[in-house]
Amino acid sequence: MKIAVASEGKDESSQVSEVSGRAPYYLIFEGRKPVKTIKNPFTVGGGAGFSVAQMLINEGVELVISGNFGKNMQNMFDSKKVTSKVISGKIVKEAVEEVLKEE
Repeated sequence: MKIAVASEGKDESSQVSEVSGRAPYYLIFEGRKPVKTIKNPFTVGGGAGFSVAQMLINEGVELVISGNFGKNMQNMFDSKKVTSKVISGKIVKEAVEEVLKEE
């Protein structure tokens, strides 16, 4: 499963970001293995949620983890059948482990 995590930093020991559209980074995982780090280009200006959602859909992500999701981002994920999961107060690696244990 391809998973994207909104992150405050560049690696899996960073905190999960409390914001999705304006998260500083997105870490992409194939299962438990980190495969890509994306510096979020949409942290300023309007429409961040929609733009980030489209970027992650283009990456082929099946599940997105963040501390919170805005309405526009959630609607975009719902329309494209991308699962979103709210996880707060954890580091990225812990959040990925949590969702993989639920499968």
